[in-house]
Amino acid sequence: MEFIIKKLYIIRHAKSDWSDDTLKDFDRPLNKRGLKNAPFMGSLLKNKNINPDLILSSPALRAITTAEIIANRVEYKNNIETNKSIYETPYSTLEKIIYEIDDKNNSVFFIGHNPGLSALINHLCQTNLDIPTCAVVEISFDTDSWEKISKKNTALISYEYPKKYT
Repeated sequence: MEFIIKKLYIIRHAKSDWSDDTLKDFDRPLNKRGLKNAPFMGSLLKNKNINPDLILSSPALRAITTAEIIANRVEYKNNIETNKSIYETPYSTLEKIIYEIDDKNNSVFFIGHNPGLSALINHLCQTNLDIPTCAVVEISFDTDSWEKISKKNTALISYEYPKKYT
């Protein structure tokens, strides 16, 4: 049986601004470097001809802003879906969110936060990565269903981050 491979692009939000200590963590915007790196990484994805079927993001300001900038660069035409459970959550919760992705979506951008994203990548790919801000980790799953993803059908395809290009 031949499967349609599922591709997950785990993206950590771009660098956020810590200058206003009156803001709640959830409401922190991107800083100058983040506003430079997000479009750069979006262009990198565009140049690789990566077109997501779905963009799923944490609703925290720094994550949704990163999602919007990258969506614009890759010319994503659909609505960005947000899920509050992506914000500050353990990898096991993130994995459950991925299991629930509709199988009509074969390529998904998943935008969130550390330490959960790094833990998710390390769990699925059996690596030891601590991904920096605005990193993009491409993972493929040899399955036709998000519900069936596991360590056994996972392959780490690429790992990109802004400082790799400076």
